[in-house]
Amino acid sequence: MVIIDAHLDLAWNALQWNRDLLCSAHTTRTRELKIAGSGRGQGTVALPELRRGRVALCFATLLARSTGRAEPDIDYPSPAQAYGVARGQLAYYRALQQEEHVRIITDVEGLDCHMSEWEAWDADADAEPTSSPPPGFVISMESADPILTPGELRDWWEAGVRLIGPAHYGPGRYAGGTGTEMGLTGLGAQLLTEMERLGVILDLTHFSDQGFRQALEVYAGPVLASHNNCRALVPHQRQFDDDQLQAIIERDGVIGTALDAWMLQSGWVLGVTTNERVAIADVVDHIDHICQLSGSSRHSAIGTDLDGGFGREQSPRDLDTIADLQKLGGLLAERGYGDPDIAAILHGNWLRLLRRAWTGKQETNGGSPVTD
Repeated sequence: MVIIDAHLDLAWNALQWNRDLLCSAHTTRTRELKIAGSGRGQGTVALPELRRGRVALCFATLLARSTGRAEPDIDYPSPAQAYGVARGQLAYYRALQQEEHVRIITDVEGLDCHMSEWEAWDADADAEPTSSPPPGFVISMESADPILTPGELRDWWEAGVRLIGPAHYGPGRYAGGTGTEMGLTGLGAQLLTEMERLGVILDLTHFSDQGFRQALEVYAGPVLASHNNCRALVPHQRQFDDDQLQAIIERDGVIGTALDAWMLQSGWVLGVTTNERVAIADVVDHIDHICQLSGSSRHSAIGTDLDGGFGREQSPRDLDTIADLQKLGGLLAERGYGDPDIAAILHGNWLRLLRRAWTGKQETNGGSPVTD
């Protein structure tokens, strides 16, 4: 079954970590054997593995911060530097498209054409992964810091950006993120107003609790949480509590469950805890929690964040590469989910949300009621 993954930091891996995503993840692991650091030599994502895992579409990020706390490869001393890095990442995606390795999807016509081609290919039991259509990318921005002013948002829209998560870790220029109690800044409220006007989807992931509430008050457009797990299962401010999840559900939003092991196991200590107790089945726990909370499978999906600064060492122990996302279908079936629900979770809910955001039309399908 085809899959849509709502969060992959592909350009960040390619440029900031100098990975050639045209090569397999296994080749990149070999090349990084002598490079120290979390995730090095442990990567799980590359274009060949996307094809093998039937990942037809992903939300591919632009990622750069300027929080005043400079950090190598991600956080820059000035907004102008963050702007330049994000534009470079966007140029990388454009280069991949120019070489016909990927497709950048920006409207519903392109989306429907792309998914129809993938579904036709997927229906062929003898189809080889190398014969698949190219993966599709919807361009997302994680941390709005590269946007110099809210008034330049149209330039980013015209360049292809369709989703923005204003916050990340720490105190952003537009909003407080994970690890803060800071809400929206004055610029943040202006940005959300402009996002709604242009039709840019709001990604609530990484907002502080204060910023989350304020963002929903200011922004009335389509919302999602691209890669966010459940605080009820793994207590941490990075996750959303049930009230926050319910607020997204009430806006007909979708929550993508992440595969970062520290978001799947309580008490994880970075650099100390190992993934021996974490499996892909734990991902299904978070998916099921959202389904039970909403009463249907309509609002739960996948947003892996694989290779988001980590690799196999901080992924479920039974995941070698992103191609292993195909295990989710069987695990969901074991929990009693039928084929329509599995399809909704693996790709249908993201499709419905994108179509609604890009056409303004509400679709009623996309997930049946669930029972305990």
